[in-house]
Amino acid sequence: MKNHSHLKAILLALLVTFLWSTSFVIIKFGLAEIPPLTFAGLRYTIAFICLLPFVFTKRNQLVIKNLEKKDWTKLILLGILFYAFTQGTQFIGLSLLPAVTVSLWLNFTPLIVAVIAIFLIKEIPSTLQWFGILLFMIGIFTYFFPVTLSENQWIGLSVMTVGVLANSTSAVLGRNINRESKINPFVVTVVSMGIGSIILLIIGLITQGLPSISIQNVLYLLWLAIINTALAFTIWNLTLRTLSAMESSIINGTMLIQIAVLALIFLGESITLKEVIGMLIAAIGVLLIQLKLKRQSRVK
Repeated sequence: MKNHSHLKAILLALLVTFLWSTSFVIIKFGLAEIPPLTFAGLRYTIAFICLLPFVFTKRNQLVIKNLEKKDWTKLILLGILFYAFTQGTQFIGLSLLPAVTVSLWLNFTPLIVAVIAIFLIKEIPSTLQWFGILLFMIGIFTYFFPVTLSENQWIGLSVMTVGVLANSTSAVLGRNINRESKINPFVVTVVSMGIGSIILLIIGLITQGLPSISIQNVLYLLWLAIINTALAFTIWNLTLRTLSAMESSIINGTMLIQIAVLALIFLGESITLKEVIGMLIAAIGVLLIQLKLKRQSRVK
């Protein structure tokens, strides 16, 4: 019975990573009609609305009622960093860069988290982590060498760098919030998502407006919000109750390859053998970094 539930968790986790990988392709389709910030704001606001009814259980209402000022400050900051900045820049990045490049650049997050942890919580990377960092940098160098980027691509990478920094900071903040075990993960997700998505949507509407959206893109939006966000995040959190940190890291690491294959099939984004080798080296490096980070997080 235990093996059956474990296999089920692995299959569900693989399904979630596949859904998340398809998001990159769907977003690229939608960006042809919807401006990036408005698109991102709509996606996460709809997802927030879908999750909101579940906040009104007695348990969750009690958690929210007992939130202190410092808790609200952390949740607001998490919403701004993880949704307004991270997701906003990701959508802008996808409007300027190939999906594979955006995916690869997002994998800088564990490396930045490891560096931030040195200064904020005095977590010195292990030898294995340093080796992972080295491998990741070699992989990035292999993927981009020789560097021949257009002006838009340089802008895209600059925007994505801001997003990676925001994502990394939000990861450390999220660990701090969850480490205290005062607020359950669902409340953390819904409250921060609500705050960040509404801010993102307002900024998108003010700066980019709301275009006329075709039925096809409405369906894309609903799928991204309901299936790839609200449902997928819920399932992923359930699988974490069964899977080890190593298993979750390996499964999550498959996204880089999944996105490359999906981008090739549906977006026509070609990828060279050199880029494939670079991605694989970088993926192994990220895995080595994440294993230690997740192990430390679980112990705490």
